[in-house]
Amino acid sequence: MAVRRLLVTGLSGLIGGALRKHLGDRYTLRALNRRPVDGVECHQADLGDLGAIQSAFKDVDTVVHLGAAAGDRQTPEDLLRSNVMGTYNVFEAAKRAGVKRVIFASSGATVSGAEREPPLSHIVNGRYDELGSWSPLTHEAPLRPGGLYGATKIWGEALARVYADSHGMSMICLRIGRVRAEDRPMAPREFSVWCSQRDIVRMLEACIEAPPSVRFDVFYVVSANRWSYRDLEHARAVLGWTPVDRAEDFR
Repeated sequence: MAVRRLLVTGLSGLIGGALRKHLGDRYTLRALNRRPVDGVECHQADLGDLGAIQSAFKDVDTVVHLGAAAGDRQTPEDLLRSNVMGTYNVFEAAKRAGVKRVIFASSGATVSGAEREPPLSHIVNGRYDELGSWSPLTHEAPLRPGGLYGATKIWGEALARVYADSHGMSMICLRIGRVRAEDRPMAPREFSVWCSQRDIVRMLEACIEAPPSVRFDVFYVVSANRWSYRDLEHARAVLGWTPVDRAEDFR
């Protein structure tokens, strides 16, 4: 069987680096990046320029779209250029090149606004003794972005739905939790939303290898955290993915 060819936007970032480390020998990687990535075929361009990025998608089987302006400390202009227009450009370039699947790095920020109120406010602040009954948020729960960054990720998920429905592409959205360079939770909230580098890479691999019948879906990606409020059963049922790391191991 031919080796699958992946185009990864943002390969030089934290998750991109973990992907390369753990999966680089399984797939042929190409980077779409603002700066060069040593040892990998790299197309340097700004995601905000559709014409400049289009050639990077030639002869690619799957796109892993990690590139983004991350977090609410970014300016609105940067968020709009990178996460709104940039995501549109990636999806459109993939469609024009005949790419069959795009894996979109969404974020738990699409629902993190719910952390403002109990019971989730108790969970993320480590006030576990104040908890009453509560249920995890599923991928079908109402969206509640924590800020403009989360709102741009909601746009990306909605756009992925359009490309799946209108163009027959397989579009998989991952609501990724808190991934750290230290690869461990570093604050009370992260004992709920932390995701290990190993768990996110295993999820990316599960999405890359998922059958063509997975045309559009949304999955939460966090580790097996005792106090997680994000449902993981859907990912297990559809992709066979379950996390292997736990935040509690770092107490």
